[in-house]
Amino acid sequence: MTLKDKIISYLKDKDGLTDREIANGILGLNEPQQAVNQVCRALEGKGLIKRENRRDGLIGNYLVTEGMHSVPTPVVKAKQMTVEFSVFKEDNLKQILKDYLQANGWETQIAWGKTPGIDIYANKGTERWIIEVKGLGSLSAMNVNYFLGVLAETLQRMDDPNAKYSIALPDVRQFRNLWGRLPLLAKKRTGITAIFIDEQGNIDESEN
Repeated sequence: MTLKDKIISYLKDKDGLTDREIANGILGLNEPQQAVNQVCRALEGKGLIKRENRRDGLIGNYLVTEGMHSVPTPVVKAKQMTVEFSVFKEDNLKQILKDYLQANGWETQIAWGKTPGIDIYANKGTERWIIEVKGLGSLSAMNVNYFLGVLAETLQRMDDPNAKYSIALPDVRQFRNLWGRLPLLAKKRTGITAIFIDEQGNIDESEN
């Protein structure tokens, strides 16, 4: 089967998946998704699938050919993302990171809910990792404020030259774009990395 055939077959059972989710299912976890993205765009051009914003703001792929799943009416506009996908709530992001860190030998201290202090303090031997976490807002403007806020919080925590500092965010296009627009010099000077967590709990850390 060609990649196009595999994608169409995969969407018959799991309609509305993102390019990343399709790549995970067909190519394997964390494999590059560029090929899937190109094929999905080509299929959209042929009218075989429709690419629409889902409730979480991510672009889903929906089959539209006869006899296959039809495209649902979008519940919200792209700039009015909801937090119905519970994985993007702040405490759930913290839980995913806690499990990930502990599985990799880190001890963690988590500030749950509105508890003041460092969101995630992790240590492994002499290593320290400070992570500030933000969930998904219901509006685009809110997410911009979240992004700026989590950067400011992280800068205020930077009191150890040997520690690693990161911000953790939902893996949605807006946060990816905001991180991408942050000057590379600022990232290099501060050493801050961005951790993106998708709706399946996959973690992707970006330095630039």
